[in-house]
Amino acid sequence: MLRHLNGSFPTDKRIAGVHSIPITEDGSIVMVWDKNEKKLTTVGGRIEANEEIDTALNRETVEEAGLILESERIPIAAWYWESTDTYTVFVIARVKEYGIMPEGFETTGRVTMNFETARQIISEIEGEGFRLELLDIAETVFNLRFKS
Repeated sequence: MLRHLNGSFPTDKRIAGVHSIPITEDGSIVMVWDKNEKKLTTVGGRIEANEEIDTALNRETVEEAGLILESERIPIAAWYWESTDTYTVFVIARVKEYGIMPEGFETTGRVTMNFETARQIISEIEGEGFRLELLDIAETVFNLRFKS
């Protein structure tokens, strides 16, 4: 189940994963293509043992999308995994720098688009689901926090 966060990480359960929705200078978002799931997805993954959330997000963002994010990360949502009693948290953050898209990971490319295009693509591939809800939350937070 997806839970909306108000800018703070949850503290009631362990956070086992972290994902981002990177925001470009012009307000577009960056997602990645997962070659195994055959889906457009957020950028992120599991937090390794003794790894800080920001360190894990930095590592995953470089591995999956070749991106460096600004240091300000706004927690927007958490997905609760009943089977492990843990959360995966989702943040939005500005893209600081584009690097080379690495090879050998589960993603094969980054896709930059506006929120509406992302919703249309995800809806066409997956139908209704938590990714569409997540995009709605991200767009609301973006409009409140980043848009001038």
